[in-house]
Amino acid sequence: MILRTISDLRGVVAGWRPATVGVVPTMGALHDGHLSLVRAAKAECDRVIVTIFVNPTQFNNPDDLAKYPRTEESDAALLAGEGVDAIFAPRPEEVYPQGFATTVSVSGVSEPLEGAHRPGHFDGVATVVTKLFGMTRADRAYFGEKDWQQLQVVRRLVADLNLPIEIVGCPTLREPDGLAMSSRNARLSPEARAKAPALYRAMQVARTGDLDRARAEILAAGFESIDYLEVADLGGVRRVLVAATLDGVRLIDNMAV
Repeated sequence: MILRTISDLRGVVAGWRPATVGVVPTMGALHDGHLSLVRAAKAECDRVIVTIFVNPTQFNNPDDLAKYPRTEESDAALLAGEGVDAIFAPRPEEVYPQGFATTVSVSGVSEPLEGAHRPGHFDGVATVVTKLFGMTRADRAYFGEKDWQQLQVVRRLVADLNLPIEIVGCPTLREPDGLAMSSRNARLSPEARAKAPALYRAMQVARTGDLDRARAEILAAGFESIDYLEVADLGGVRRVLVAATLDGVRLIDNMAV
C-alpha cells in the first residue's frame, strides 16, 4: 500500500489503533541497511510504515539533490518482500505546501562536523523528521547509526520538544570489505568502489589516536578531499567520524572508539 497524502496516511493509522506503529524514515534507493531497520521495526511493532521522501530542505547542494537516486518501484518491491504495512511517499508539495514558513533548528549537537560543512542541512533534517512524526503518529522511529550525528540531532529534538515517540538506533551494516552501506555507493564507478573501503581502514587507524596517518591513508587511496576526520563526543559516546569525497561522491562513516 503506497500512500501519497497525509489524510490517507492518518486514516490508515487510525484504523490500526491500538496497534503499536513503527516508522522507518528514508529517502529511498533502499539497500540492506535500510531493510535491517525495517526488520528491527517489524520485530518490535505491530504495524510498520516506511517513508520515502527525498527531502529538498536538507540538501545544501542543488546538484547533490538532482543526482540523488530515485528508485521507488524497486524500493516498493523490496518493502513488499519484508511485509511492510504501508509506504508513505508524499510529493514535495504535500510536505511543504505553498506558504510553508516554519523551520525546526537544533543547536549544539548539530553545529560541528556535518553542520559546519553543510549549512542548513540539519535544520532540513529536523524539520522533515518532526513533520513525519506528526504525519505518521508513530510510536517508534528507527534510524541507522551510520548517520550518527543525525541520530543525535533527532534524539535531542524529541527530548526537547517532548514528542511522544521512541527513537531506536540500529547498527551500521557493512559490505564484506568494510564499506558502510549507503544509497550514495551506487554512484561510485567500479574503480572508485574498489578504493572506498580505505575509509573504513582509516577509521580503525584513527581509533588508535593517529589521525594524521589516517588522513594520509584516505588521500593515498585516491579520495579527492576530506571534510573532516575527528574523534568526537556526540550523544555521550566517543566516535571516530569522517566525511570524504571519492569520485565526486561524498561518503560519511563513523565507528565507536
